[in-house]
Amino acid sequence: MTLSRRDWLAAVALGVPALARAADPPRSKLGVVLYSYGIRSRVERQKSFADPIRFAEFCRARGAAGVQLPIGARTAAAAKAIRSRLGELGMYLEGSIAPPKDEADADRFEAEVRTAKEAGADVLRTVMLGGRRYEVFKTADEYRAFKDRAWKSLQLAAPVVARHKVRLAVENHKDFRADELAGLMRRLKSDFVGVTVDTGNNIALLDDPHVAVEALAPWAMSVHLKDMAVKESADGFLLSEVPLGEGFLDLKRIVGALRKANPAVRFNLEMITRDPLRVPCLADGYWATFADLPGRDLARTLAAVRRHAPKGDLPRVAGLSEADQLATEDANVRRSFAYAREQLVL
Repeated sequence: MTLSRRDWLAAVALGVPALARAADPPRSKLGVVLYSYGIRSRVERQKSFADPIRFAEFCRARGAAGVQLPIGARTAAAAKAIRSRLGELGMYLEGSIAPPKDEADADRFEAEVRTAKEAGADVLRTVMLGGRRYEVFKTADEYRAFKDRAWKSLQLAAPVVARHKVRLAVENHKDFRADELAGLMRRLKSDFVGVTVDTGNNIALLDDPHVAVEALAPWAMSVHLKDMAVKESADGFLLSEVPLGEGFLDLKRIVGALRKANPAVRFNLEMITRDPLRVPCLADGYWATFADLPGRDLARTLAAVRRHAPKGDLPRVAGLSEADQLATEDANVRRSFAYAREQLVL
C-alpha cells in the first residue's frame, strides 16, 4: 500500500504504530488460529497476548478476517466487550474449548460455552487428545480406553452445545484416523457437533491428506488450513508446517472440497513455526494402536515422503535468537496470507 505524503506525515507525528496501521495489508477471508503465534504467545504472556481482543487487533493488522482461540469463562460484561470490539473490527470469533471430561466437568464446559456464545462465537474447536496417538499410548488397550472416554465426552457435550445453539467442532488431532473420526460423527448424529478439519495432521497417522480432508468434509464446521513439508528419517519421517504454497499439499483441491461440502465454512490459518515433528512409523512402538492399519498406507506415505523431499533441510527455529524466532513466525504468517489471497481466493 502506498502512503500519501499527508498520511505519512500524520503517521510520523503519531508514532510508528499509526504508520503500521496506515500500511495494513488488504483484508483476507482467512482467520488465524492462536497457535500460529505460539512463540509470541509465550514471549508476551505477561502482556496478555492471548487475550481475545488484543489478539484480534494484532491479527486485524495482518489482514485477518477472524480469530480462533480459547475464550474461557468470563462475566457477561467481559463477553459483551469482546463481542463489541470484534464487531468494530469487522472480525469473526471462533473459540477453542476442552471437552467435558466427565459429569463433574459438565458445569465448567457449559460456563465456557455460554461465555463463547455471549462473546459472539458460533463455533468452538475442541480436541479429544492433547498429545499424539503414537506418543501417548503404549498399548491397544490404552487406546481403546481413550476412545471410550472420548465417546462419553461427546455424549455429554452434544446436548449442551445444542441447547446454546453453538457448534462444537472436533479436530482431527493426530488421534483418530479420518475414517475413525467420521465413524464417530455418524454414530453421534448431532447437528451441533462436527469437525475442525486440519489439513495436515493425519499425515502423521499415514492417511493420504487429500483423501482424509475429503472424508471429513461432510462434517466440516471449521478448518485449520496449513501446508506441510516432509523428509525421510532413520525411523520414519519428519513433518513440518510451512507457509501456504511452500509444501506439497494440493491446497486448491483441499479448499475446493471443503467449500463444496460446506460453502459457509471458515478457514483459519494454523502456521505453527517450530522444529520438525518426528513420525517414527518404522519403529515398533508406533504400531501399538494400529493393529489393522494396512501396510499399503505405510508404503504410500513413505513413497510420498521420498517424492516430495526438499532439496535442503526442513525449517527449524532452535538456535535462533528470540527476536529472530518472532520475526520468522510473523513472516511465515504474512507469506501464508499473501498466498491465500492470490491463489486460493481467501
